[in-house]
Amino acid sequence: MIHQDEVILESIPVGPLGLVPLLGCEELGQKVNFYLTSWRRTSPKEHTDHLSFNGYVKDNYIIDAILPRFGSGEAKGMIHESVRGKDLYLLVDVCNHSITYKMAGLVTRMSPDDHFQNLKRIIAAVEGKARRITVFMPFLYESRQHKRTGRESLDCAIALQELVNMGVDNIITFDAHDSRVQNAIPLSGFETVPPVYQFMKGLLRHVKGLTIDSDHMMAISPDEGATDRAIFLASALGVDMGMFYKRRDYTQIINGMNPILAHEFLGSSVEGKDVIILDDMISSGDSMLEVARELKRRNAKRIFIAATFGLFTHGFEKFDQAYKEGLFTNILTTNLIYQTPELLKRSYYISCDMSKYIALLIDTLNHDGSISGFLNPYDRIKNVVTKYRNGEII
Repeated sequence: MIHQDEVILESIPVGPLGLVPLLGCEELGQKVNFYLTSWRRTSPKEHTDHLSFNGYVKDNYIIDAILPRFGSGEAKGMIHESVRGKDLYLLVDVCNHSITYKMAGLVTRMSPDDHFQNLKRIIAAVEGKARRITVFMPFLYESRQHKRTGRESLDCAIALQELVNMGVDNIITFDAHDSRVQNAIPLSGFETVPPVYQFMKGLLRHVKGLTIDSDHMMAISPDEGATDRAIFLASALGVDMGMFYKRRDYTQIINGMNPILAHEFLGSSVEGKDVIILDDMISSGDSMLEVARELKRRNAKRIFIAATFGLFTHGFEKFDQAYKEGLFTNILTTNLIYQTPELLKRSYYISCDMSKYIALLIDTLNHDGSISGFLNPYDRIKNVVTKYRNGEII
């Protein structure tokens, strides 16, 4: 793991740091703020006493910002302190459906559109006074509508261009559905961060008896789109990989998609092996569970499902049933988006905390440092596997 003291003091800060967790992202923001305040209190004093480090050590980096709503459902962004010259980091969770507001007396749940509009409101409230604005949007807004195949909208590209036109300098997302969408803003900063290291750390901390070699483990891609993730993990672990190809019925469209006819497997035998299925999201879960079922038909041993974003749009009943049937052993997702209480109480669920990682990214970016080490966690995965083999993982 890259430690905070290895990355922060190679250059002076871009500006005084300001953190703005938007509505629905407060818990993650508080965790990130905790790490930042803890680290900077222990920073070497010979550096922080310099004028360039004015305001560097603080008890709280969270900016006082609110988003009040009118009775009509309209809203506005308000910032209650100066942000002039600050290096601002905005955190937004567009998937948090637990937040509600009243419109014409009726309780309405916030949609991704509402969260994105709130983000723009806060950027507008900054009024261009910040030195730099970086948006942390773990689940990239409209990332599933990232390409045009007919006469249809291209929502993700439009959203990225909107943010850049409003003065956003950098956009940081995690495990983008298709990173090529950054072509919409080729002259602006855009990074997609993989959480594979956190998946392995969570798995190794919770599961005993794993033998990590090519004879006992495989990395599985549930479809052709996730192949790069599986190849990277297989390379870091030194194991084989396999993939499924979704054979679809292109003669009809159901719920906006061509229905899947079958999952065809490409790869060596999974018989008797532990397998890790790696993907960017679990939506309804039908496809993921079908892949697990196909792997069990091929006599896979234990199945671990890892996805960056656990949406679980159709609830948990099918997952509970699949777990009872022995289709999988554990599901791992991150806390980058809202986690329901129902999800957190599932015995088979492993939550992978990303708050420290985000804090490290922010700390590094505030010093205008390179984050290339965060974008390729190959060495960190190798190190944590070595610790697991040596019995050092608790």
